[in-house]
Amino acid sequence: SRRRQGFAPQLKRNPLGRGDAASDAMTDLTIRIKKKSDGSAILNCERSDGSRTWQRQDGRLGAFFPLHDLTHFAVESVLSCRDGFWGLLAAGWDLDDFGKPWPRGPIPLEALLSEFTVGFFDQERAAGVEWSATDYNTSAATYCAQRGVACERVLTEEELHQIRRRRQELFAQWIALPKGETLELVFACGQAAA
Repeated sequence: SRRRQGFAPQLKRNPLGRGDAASDAMTDLTIRIKKKSDGSAILNCERSDGSRTWQRQDGRLGAFFPLHDLTHFAVESVLSCRDGFWGLLAAGWDLDDFGKPWPRGPIPLEALLSEFTVGFFDQERAAGVEWSATDYNTSAATYCAQRGVACERVLTEEELHQIRRRRQELFAQWIALPKGETLELVFACGQAAA
């Protein structure tokens, strides 16, 4: 899975993500992240048809992935990413599809760029700084050039601010959550979350 083997995504060269399962079967996704008393976490995602994918996040993964996944929520809801991580899960991808041997094939470009953006915010948080839109856009252009794809989205200072604000709200909810309790969110595919 992406969490046990690391996340080194392959690229599906479909810049708009159209014709993918994620684009063709858009549904909302209920996301539940349980904070376990031993420091681990459980991510459980339920699609509108009742099907689920889930994963236990032990040890260091239990400390890292809830914040990483909440950052995905902030990025993908603020930027209305249809084919990002949460959109692919809503469309039927399982958590184990995000890693070797890549059973669904390469991920769509939008998911790849979403992962880059989340990584940017993860690095920013680890460094204790807020980088500018110029910093983000320069890094994104380099990332895309290294992969031979067009960098289709340029982020503004306002978009970075909105993502940071939403992420801060989500982090505050997670930090305040007592051990043994579950944080529940609904990802509205293709729309900015309220």
